[in-house]
Amino acid sequence: MRNSMTGVRVFAGCAAALALVAAATALAKVEGDTVILGAPVSLTGKYSVNGKNTKDCYEMAVKRLNEKGGVKVGGKTYKLKVVYYDDESTPARGAQLTERLIQQDDVKFVLGAYSSALTKAMAPVTEKYKVPHVEANGAARELFTEGYKYLFAVLSTSDYYLRDAVNLAAEVAKEHGRDPKTLKIAMAFENDPFSLDVRQGIVEDANKYGMKILIDDKLPPEINDMSATLTKVKAVKPDMLLVSGHEKGATLVVRQTAEMKVDVPIVATTHCDSAKIAETLGKQAEGVLCGSQWDRHLAYKDQWFGSADDYAKAFEKEFNYPAPYQAAESSAAVLVYADAFKRAQSFDPEKVRDAIAQTDMMTFFGPIKFDSTGKNTAKPMVLYQVIQGDYKVVAPTKFAETKLVFPRKQPQ
Repeated sequence: MRNSMTGVRVFAGCAAALALVAAATALAKVEGDTVILGAPVSLTGKYSVNGKNTKDCYEMAVKRLNEKGGVKVGGKTYKLKVVYYDDESTPARGAQLTERLIQQDDVKFVLGAYSSALTKAMAPVTEKYKVPHVEANGAARELFTEGYKYLFAVLSTSDYYLRDAVNLAAEVAKEHGRDPKTLKIAMAFENDPFSLDVRQGIVEDANKYGMKILIDDKLPPEINDMSATLTKVKAVKPDMLLVSGHEKGATLVVRQTAEMKVDVPIVATTHCDSAKIAETLGKQAEGVLCGSQWDRHLAYKDQWFGSADDYAKAFEKEFNYPAPYQAAESSAAVLVYADAFKRAQSFDPEKVRDAIAQTDMMTFFGPIKFDSTGKNTAKPMVLYQVIQGDYKVVAPTKFAETKLVFPRKQPQ
């Protein structure tokens, strides 16, 4: 009988131990004093430039957080670490790797990939496994109409990227005694979720003012030439040319408007800073307007990086080029996790998810507060203009460093 009871006690003890191991596994992958996050990132393929920015700046934030003492949960201090896989800039691969991170690597906290297309592919996977997914580089509006409960984005949605170009044009028209409804728009967009949302935002604001859209072109995914669109632009002489085609689109519109001598008073595009148009295209880029999520001169500050300008200086010291907004927003996503872990006092994915949903914080990137769909509703966009080889904020007016240079004169 004694042996039998001893066996029961041993079995019960082993079962309890196994239960604790299972519970720990369910909570999160923790190696010693380190909690593991995971991220598919585009290290090869069409998004490789910003994929590298994304990875570099996740690492930059992790390094800073760990240097500042990590995060305290349950009276113990933990460091952060991120596991990466190359998604090859392919949505299907991104979804596959997200599943691998969760199922094989036991990662319970996911950081986003670059682009709306990759985010769209990943979101159903993180939702299926009820794993928090904080992303910084998927801005398509449709991501936040699917009812996802585990997807959160620190950036503004893409329909806001070039709205301020339309609003600024209306302001300038009024200043010059012209009715905004007489303005004519030409625009061209890559056929992807992000760029089509940029288009929708422009259309909504153009319709608000009664502006006429004369050219509305779609650009191929592997865009290498915009001459067909620009030939039409040259013929109809619009007041504005608005383009969204990621880095290639930004570079092409600047270079080819110069080569073809296409003179438009307002030219605005997305992805100027990550394409480095001011740095690499010189005078050809003068006067171009650029939609941006962030600027180093904005009065944002946090406990980890200090001011927006402090972050930019740290980035330049680390990587030897100016910080694009894609870098800043990627680092901000890591800060959201650190803040949520601290408030949840747990690595239970459900408790962390609920803490993320209640986020209300200021970072060097700007204010972060999520609505019920997972969008950050607290942070505004800004609009740059390239002036004397530098990016200057010209809109919204309350954030402007300088007045818009108008009209843009095509450099000779």
